[in-house]
Amino acid sequence: MTATTQRPVSPIRRGREPLWRELLGLRLRRLRHQRGETLGETAERAGVSPQYLSEMERGVKDPSSEMIAAVAGALGVTLLDLTVGVTQELTGGGRPSGAVVFAPFGLAA
Repeated sequence: MTATTQRPVSPIRRGREPLWRELLGLRLRRLRHQRGETLGETAERAGVSPQYLSEMERGVKDPSSEMIAAVAGALGVTLLDLTVGVTQELTGGGRPSGAVVFAPFGLAA
């Protein structure tokens, strides 16, 4: 038996809602590619291993806020800008989805 690395299947291909960490990873990879950098270059500046950054980009890791901030800084973006960008992707570019969510509980006064 050979060991295989599990890669998340694209949420679009599986027809499921994407996870935040998957969209975060796609955004990190896009930013790194826009800068023309290798995994090693970005990882070194962020203080993480290239393997860890690769796992973040593939949506395999659920990184801490400190790790996300370190990589964001290495890519020249703020944690806020990165988070807003991922959130906009989750919400369809900031447009309301039309879905109404009902909470199964109320808040006590």
